[in-house]
Amino acid sequence: MNSDKQSLKEMLERDAVRLVVVLLAAFLMAMNINSFVNAGGLYPGGATGLTIIIQRIALKYFGFNLPYTPVNILMNAFPVYMGFRFIGKKFTSFSLIMVLACGFFVDLLPSYPVTYDPLLVAVFGGIVNAVAITMCLKVDATSGGTDFISIYLSQKKGIDAFPYILGGNIVILGIAGHLFGWDKALYSMIFQYVSTQALHVLYRTYQQRTLFIITDMPDRICSMIYATCGHGATLIDGEGSFAHRNKKIVYSIVSAADTRKLIPKIREIDPGAFINQIRTEEVMGNFYTKPRD
Repeated sequence: MNSDKQSLKEMLERDAVRLVVVLLAAFLMAMNINSFVNAGGLYPGGATGLTIIIQRIALKYFGFNLPYTPVNILMNAFPVYMGFRFIGKKFTSFSLIMVLACGFFVDLLPSYPVTYDPLLVAVFGGIVNAVAITMCLKVDATSGGTDFISIYLSQKKGIDAFPYILGGNIVILGIAGHLFGWDKALYSMIFQYVSTQALHVLYRTYQQRTLFIITDMPDRICSMIYATCGHGATLIDGEGSFAHRNKKIVYSIVSAADTRKLIPKIREIDPGAFINQIRTEEVMGNFYTKPRD
């Protein structure tokens, strides 16, 4: 009974932290939209970019301001449905909070341009955008839109979603360039590139690393890898070319984020272990990914 109460308390504490971080990320993303994105006339990718295009079409061609929130909710309706049905209810619920809170802050907060230099806007706006998205991903949520589609295709169908997302963003930028000028579309490409690269540095869970570990304690290291990150390992027989001693090589593919935990633990088990870490470009077959809640 006490263990159940403790588990419930820990779950509520985790959810409270998730909620706070998601709200902070929503505020940061809204500030980014109202400062960098709108100041530079940029068009982010995905649902946010479509929302901003629709807002600017309404203002330029019909002469009225559309609020951000209802349009963005409409753009996220199908992705959120996919999230609830195929990915995870709690995960999608926190992502929906992110979408709603971000829209609320965009409509509430005043526009405050930090700079009008288009290159500075594209670079620093992309960095801030990546930070906001990373904050969501760290607590198991997303900023909505194409993130749901990407997770669904990669985890449920085993399909690399990047070409499809890239194609959709090219269409968005093509529409924006045709209607509002190609210079803004080109700077938006810089914004999206910087955001993608910064996200790649800040969030490494979806990246994989291949570990080759030459050790005298292979069984203990294999057990530790499985207990730490849920991945198995393969043992390979080897022989040292200098002393001609038989060695075991532990081969395993893990997420890049897990290597920060695994390597110190390997050193604890076998201080003399030789560890080679290689970036993995693609994995085919069964690769354990923590399920969304």
